[in-house]
Amino acid sequence: MLSFFKKPLIRGGVHAEEHKAATATQAIVYNFPLPKKLYIPLQQHVGKPAEPLIRVGDKVLKGQLLAYSQGVISAPVHAPSSGIILDVNDYPAPHPSALPIRMIVLETDGKDKWITTEVPIDPFLLEPEDISLRVGAAGIVGLGGATFPTAVKLNMGRDNHVDTLIINGSECEPYLSCDDRLMQERAEEIIDGVRLMLHGMRSEKAVVAIEDNKPQAYLAMHTAALPYPTIQVIQIPTRYPMGWDRQLIRYVTGKEVPVGCRSSEIGVTIHNVGTAYAVHKAIRHGQPLLSRVITVAGGAVKRPMNIEVPLGTLISELFNFCEVNTETTARIVMGGPMMGESLPHSGLPTVKATSGILALTASELKNTEEQPCIRCAACVSVCPAGLRPLDMANNIRVNQLDAAVDIGLKDCISCGCCSYICPSNIPLVQYFKYASGEVMARQQAQHKAEQNKRLMDARNARMERIAQQQREEEQARLAAKAERERLKAAEQEVVA
Repeated sequence: MLSFFKKPLIRGGVHAEEHKAATATQAIVYNFPLPKKLYIPLQQHVGKPAEPLIRVGDKVLKGQLLAYSQGVISAPVHAPSSGIILDVNDYPAPHPSALPIRMIVLETDGKDKWITTEVPIDPFLLEPEDISLRVGAAGIVGLGGATFPTAVKLNMGRDNHVDTLIINGSECEPYLSCDDRLMQERAEEIIDGVRLMLHGMRSEKAVVAIEDNKPQAYLAMHTAALPYPTIQVIQIPTRYPMGWDRQLIRYVTGKEVPVGCRSSEIGVTIHNVGTAYAVHKAIRHGQPLLSRVITVAGGAVKRPMNIEVPLGTLISELFNFCEVNTETTARIVMGGPMMGESLPHSGLPTVKATSGILALTASELKNTEEQPCIRCAACVSVCPAGLRPLDMANNIRVNQLDAAVDIGLKDCISCGCCSYICPSNIPLVQYFKYASGEVMARQQAQHKAEQNKRLMDARNARMERIAQQQREEEQARLAAKAERERLKAAEQEVVA
């Protein structure tokens, strides 16, 4: 049995209404009809977008590589089904702006025919580096929402001699229950993925942390982990945002991740349960990340469920399958209601980061009529990062972004606890998101200005060198001419 520090008090957080019962008690649905077209973004991960290696008109098989990763921080993209490439062009992104991004459009042929794959007889005989290579080639990223390439984290864990792997099974966002159902139904496969990740990092132990409002998932995972003494399954308190990596690491291990540092630097790394399941499928069955389980819920959904869908499926097709009433849908949210993103319409594709799609009615939305602050300090008490939300918002209102940064803006995780608890309905998290984007834009503009200045200085120096060289050449030419004239005059004097 593993031992850890005495559990510290949980910092901040809220007890949000769960809204999980409608989906958490039903088995995952696997009979989703294959869409006729899949819209596959090349940017489904942190880092550089993948670069396509197929052309329009190419026939592809399920699992075939469509776009390769660029650089260290990137991830490849594979065909979620077999069919023909119709287009490689810009289409609206699954983002609040719906601005166009580059996508591959695949017309499925209905056969869902796989490519031929080779898998190791015993993956634990592979070198740890080979595990990382196979995970990277499978295009696996963090499925908890961060979408950081998993292979990179495995390599970082190995390089930093990480000894503890935490598997995040908290799923603290309201409505979402895809991880809960995955743990109930695929516990053995998830534990196998955890063992493979430990092998890939050369780590000693793993802890699977599950909120105590998921007793069936805890029981299934605990039973599956019993044969492996290096894996411990524990229950943690139900409190949002318990799934925040720093909060979870602090509660499980007693360690604090210093500001500006990665958790791997203190010997800990964290992955989602869905990521562990994807690692199992990649190593044991040679299957890239082609689909994922998504929670479809909300008051406008007649048939709420957890459903496995191919990546690139349009949200509108999910809504049709789950019988969503579009007339009563007041807001479409990708992810959970606290940290998810509001989408302008349902004609957008699902991606690797899509854990849930919510069709919320007006009655499920919080009253947005803002009132004056009553100085109750509730936002301070619930902030898991220990910040002063109202002070930051006041600075942002008067455009004093540097002052907001000085008191912790960059430490804000946009969890939404402050906005959720505020009795005056002040949209605090919206202020922080705006300010963070503005600060980033200013930094990018400053970086661009500095880069332009360096380029201009380099050009001026180059032009000065060229001018100096021309002056020296001109002086040399004039000196040679003067010398020729002197010699000619001397010759004329000798003749005379």
